This record gives sequence, C-alpha cells and structure tokens, in this order.
Amino acid sequence: MNRIVECVPNFSEGRRTDIIDAIENAARSIPDVYILDRHMDPDYNRAVLTMAGSPERIADGVFAAIATATEQIDLRNQNGEHPRLGASDVVPFVPIKGVTMSECVDIARKAAQRIADELHIPVFLYEAAATRHDRARLEQIRTLDHEGRGAPDFGPADLHSTAGAIVIGARKPLIAYNVDLETADVDIAKKIARQIRTSGGGLPALKAIGVFLESRGNAQVSMNLTDYEQTSLLQAYTAVSRQAKVFGTRASTSELIGLAPRAAFGPSIESTVKTIRMEPFSPSMVLETRLADIIPK
Repeated sequence: MNRIVECVPNFSEGRRTDIIDAIENAARSIPDVYILDRHMDPDYNRAVLTMAGSPERIADGVFAAIATATEQIDLRNQNGEHPRLGASDVVPFVPIKGVTMSECVDIARKAAQRIADELHIPVFLYEAAATRHDRARLEQIRTLDHEGRGAPDFGPADLHSTAGAIVIGARKPLIAYNVDLETADVDIAKKIARQIRTSGGGLPALKAIGVFLESRGNAQVSMNLTDYEQTSLLQAYTAVSRQAKVFGTRASTSELIGLAPRAAFGPSIESTVKTIRMEPFSPSMVLETRLADIIPK
C-alpha cells in the first residue's frame, strides 16, 4: 500500500473483551483497513485500537468502530482512572506514508460530519483539524464543562445520552507511555507528573498525570509524548526516575500503549528497552515493523 493513514481511536471500555471484540470486528469488516494493535486496561477502563489503511477507506473503518461503540458502551455506567468525554473518546488521524497532514485534516473533518449526522453525537475538532485556537489541545476541550466548551464543531449542542461527545483530529505520531512507581502513594505520582510535564516547566512535548492502579497496587505516571523528536522514551523515563528519587521512591517497569516509531527508541532499541525496563516488549510494537508485517505491499 503506497498511501497509509493511521488512526488510534480510544474507547471508554477496558474490562469487557466482548465489547472491544465487536468494535474491532466492525473496523476489520472494511476493506483496506487493518488492526495493528489493541490494548485494554481495566484500571483506566479504556481500550486503544491502532488502525491503519488507505486514505480512501480509513474513515469508513473508524465510523464502523464508533457506530458499534455507540451501541455497546453506556457512559452512565462507566468508571475508570482515565479522563473521558465520550464512549468513543478521542479519534486522531495520523499521516504515515504518502499522505499529508492537510489530507488527514480533511479526513478528520469529513468523519466528524458523518458521525454527527448519522449517530447524532457532538464532535469537537482538535490539533491540526481544530477550527478554534482555544480548543486545539485535547486538555482544553476535556477539562471544561460542556457549557464552557461552547458549541461543538459538528452535531447537537447537548451530549449524547449514553455516548457523550467525541474529539476528532489530525496530528503527528503520539506515544502513550506509562511508568510504574515503587509506591502506592498516588500523590507522589501526581507531583512527579506536575514536575515533568511541559505545562509545569518540565520536558517539551510531554503531558503527564498521576494515577493509582488498583489491579497492581501501585501508583503510575501516565504520559503522552506528543513529539518524540523533542522528548524520547528514554528521556521521559529518566525524568520520572529522577523525580521519584526526590520523593523517596523509585521508578520500576514501564509500558508502551500501542505502537511507537522506531526513531523514538534512539540508536539502539534493545538498549533503550532494557534501560527503561519496558514490559512487555516485542519487535511488533515498533510501528514500522508492524506495518510491514500486516499491510500488503
């Protein structure tokens, strides 16, 4: 395939495999759409699908997945550590091969229009697809109450009764990356997150929150690396480790949610994975490797 768009929809369900199976199968039913990765987390109660396909069909696969999620997920009964706005919470389109960011913006906006028209869910646009500067970043949309956000870019003014709202956009590759701490004190994780994230004067292109993982019994620093060329996996882990020592604890293992470009690991994948204690890890978690394995040439 000469032209590839990636999409990484996040769904507010991380405990029921039958629901995520149905969502994944809906996406798979569309020709030229492929599932590269699936990650479910019961503590966050969230699932992340990494999809890829042709620019002509990727939005159809995403719509099929979102339509199924709308039928299956009821936010009124949903709880979890991760902040959320909708059953299908965040849907970014990412240019990978032979596709421009401008084309991904067009795909995102057309998908948003269709979702609003056919599923009657309000849609907010973010990142490169945003129509308002004050709503370009996801946190600008997520942290305000519904009235404070103003009218959505597409769809009804009121939240869908069971599916909430959806944030759709176009962006560069983002790495979702978490570091566990050798403490159950979530306040320490929150303090570390404030110290290392960009908004707190920390590393560039890094977002972070602190959470407690009930299933593991420890606190975790959960991060988004929005530009791995500015902050790499190794730099993020080192920053968490350094701050953990300040607060009298240590960083332990880390995990990658979904896939990461090869360049994010630095000169040596093996050395970086060992240093940052990434568990689990396999070569299929490298984006370029997974694309080569899954998508026909």
